[in-house]
Amino acid sequence: MRVGITGHRGLSGEVERTVRALIEEAVTAYGTGTEPGNAGLVGVSCIADGPDTWFARAVLDHGGRLEVVLPAARYRADLPAWHHSTYDDLLRRATEAHRTGLDASGPDAHMAGSELLVDQVDVLLAVWDGSPARGYGGTADVVTYAREHDVPVQVLWPEGATRA
Repeated sequence: MRVGITGHRGLSGEVERTVRALIEEAVTAYGTGTEPGNAGLVGVSCIADGPDTWFARAVLDHGGRLEVVLPAARYRADLPAWHHSTYDDLLRRATEAHRTGLDASGPDAHMAGSELLVDQVDVLLAVWDGSPARGYGGTADVVTYAREHDVPVQVLWPEGATRA
């Protein structure tokens, strides 16, 4: 089973704790598939800080394989400096890296990376509050792309939670 992730970053402490638990539950469920020919869990992530990283770690902790999508050659530089060591570690542990071929990081590259990610998976986990994207390439845009391409979306959002 190939599972991807998209989601809001910068969640509050309470929302983060609940979302981490929801991601863990989803990874556990998808990682124990018994359908014939199941080659195990493959997680696909852009490994940004937040849900991307929580998901990637959960996949690896459950013995799954991690594949990463790199939206742009300069993507890492646009992530928070405090996240670089985690990003580097996850990238080293990935079995494959998919690249968009774009150089500059930004909304167009992020959406291109998300489209590439969705095109690689059987199901997309979305840490999404159901609101429209705050900018091009946001979580809502990725969910729309997945649905338009018949990729099932499982929304992971705590009931009653709000974003900052």
